[in-house]
Amino acid sequence: MRTNGDDVVMPQHIVWDWNGTLLSDNDAVVAAVNQVCASFGREAVTLDDWRAVFTRPIVRSYERLFGRSLSEDEWARVDSLYHVHYRERLPTCRLADGVPDLLHDWRNGGGSQSLLSMWFHDELVPLVGRLGLAELFARIDGLRADIGGGSKAEHLAEHLTALRLDPADVVLIGDVADDAHAAEHVGARCVLVSSGMGTREALVATGAPVATSIPDALDLIVRDRVA
Repeated sequence: MRTNGDDVVMPQHIVWDWNGTLLSDNDAVVAAVNQVCASFGREAVTLDDWRAVFTRPIVRSYERLFGRSLSEDEWARVDSLYHVHYRERLPTCRLADGVPDLLHDWRNGGGSQSLLSMWFHDELVPLVGRLGLAELFARIDGLRADIGGGSKAEHLAEHLTALRLDPADVVLIGDVADDAHAAEHVGARCVLVSSGMGTREALVATGAPVATSIPDALDLIVRDRVA
């Protein structure tokens, strides 16, 4: 059991989100979204435009953007187009400020951590390995489906079960409201960072603490301001 200076129990395990949290990929995301927009005859968007419509399931984000419903075939086309162009830009993405040093600090201080992403598992694992981060995580889980965009809640439940963790010992760090909803679903705590796809207003509305960066998020945890 870990406590802060006031003998309040602190989370012992961090479940990290990947895209928009540990990986700074906003530019790649917006560029890929705009390739989809061009294919569907929609004008290009800015990061703020995409943040304003972003939600899960992600098909709803595109429906908000296009102002109409998408058929299953259209959604499959959107998903495929997005990922083709995102992959082209993935090598330009960098790790978030403080990564990996602060993750080493968390581990060296006695904490454990894992990675749960909605990016495709077969691509996530080698990417994390190439970036030299794999040994930091007790478990790495990505999406094991052909089409993504759904909620993280059930994936988080399966992730914690595989790790045999009590959700009360866990804090999830992510960048969108769905991360907070997933944590609430399993009974874990959550800290959100405003560096990714979620608007600050949407993040604050979840009731979870909102940090501006990874260093800030870890500071919130260490000082046990995570409710």
